[in-house]
Parts: sequence; C-alpha cells; structure tokens
Amino acid sequence: MPELDGARLTFKLVYYGPARSGKTTNLMRLHDLVAPQLKGELMTLDTQGDRTLFFDLLPMGFVAPSGLLIKFRVFTVPGQVAHDGTRKAVLSRADGIVFVADSQVTEETNNAESFRNLAENCSRVGLDFDRLPVVVQFNKRDLSPILAEQEVRQRWAGVSWPLTFATALSGAGVAETFALLLRALYRQFDPELQLSDRHGLDEAAFVAGILP
Repeated sequence: MPELDGARLTFKLVYYGPARSGKTTNLMRLHDLVAPQLKGELMTLDTQGDRTLFFDLLPMGFVAPSGLLIKFRVFTVPGQVAHDGTRKAVLSRADGIVFVADSQVTEETNNAESFRNLAENCSRVGLDFDRLPVVVQFNKRDLSPILAEQEVRQRWAGVSWPLTFATALSGAGVAETFALLLRALYRQFDPELQLSDRHGLDEAAFVAGILP
C-alpha cells in the first residue's frame, strides 16, 4: 500500500530482473524523459561484478487538483544471484514492479530464474504477488538473435501482466513501459485511495502528470 503522510502520497516502484538486462539503463532514460521540475538527482552505486549493488533512486512527483502531493520513488535491484539479500530489502513495501527481461535467446533461463526469484521474494517480504501491479518488459530488441515478439506473446499468453518491448539503450519503449505501470497502479489503488473522487485525479492525468 502506498505511504500516505499528511498531504503526501508516495509510491515505491522497483525495476527487477536478471543481471545486465537493462534495469539501470531504463531508469537513466526515464530520468532523461521527465521534466526537470519533477525529478530529483539520479543516484547510481556501481560495484565490481554488477552494475548496481544497491539501487538507483529517482524521486519524482506532481500535485493533484486537491493539493495532494504524489511522489514516485523508483529503484532498481542488483541482478546477480549473490545479492539476493539486497533484492529483498529493496523490494520490501513495493507498490509496483517492472520486470526487465533480456530478449536474447541465450538469456531465457536467466529470465525464468529471475522471475521465479521475484515471486519468491515477494512472498518473503509480505507482498501479494498475485495482486501487485506488474509490467513485463522484454528489453534489448536491437540485439540478435532474440526471441520474436510473437513467440514471447505466445509463451506469456494467459497471464494478467501487460507485456512491452523496448530498447532501453536508445530509449525506445521506456516511457511506454512506465506508463503501463502507472495505469496498473491507478487501477489497483484508486478504489482504496479515492484518487478520482476525493482528489480529482483520473487515470489519464495520473499518467500524464509524469510523462510528456
């Protein structure tokens, strides 16, 4: 559940996935897209063996018509197996997740193992994975050989999570992925938070308040 503190509502969003799938690149491109007045400094902590030891933090926000300040804190997690404790710590109290998969054919096993790890860690930190807003992004569409889009859609047919395709290095699909997550967040939490009724904030404005 988002953190409500007086007139400020904070959503915690996490980019999760295998090592080097493009989580950090997604956040860097997203940071580039957001209007300067809506974003804080993008902080990256690199380490040997993985691009992100702890997380990238991207505080963003806007004000609803009612005066409610809505903030989004966006994190990545390290993908390497050795950093599972850090992943659980960052995942704790998350309100929404983007799972960044690597589209390369050679990465299918790593994608599957990381997704299982996500589901398991959600349970371990007390998150209801079945109700959590999740978007699955297949990144690195510029490489070869990659899984065809049709094949990906067939394999993920029947799941409730929206799928998106991206090349985060160039920025393609980054905004679309984040917009899907914002829509999922709104639909999940609007009944409880009454964003539309009490705060005059509909779904379109919730998404457009951050993205150009």
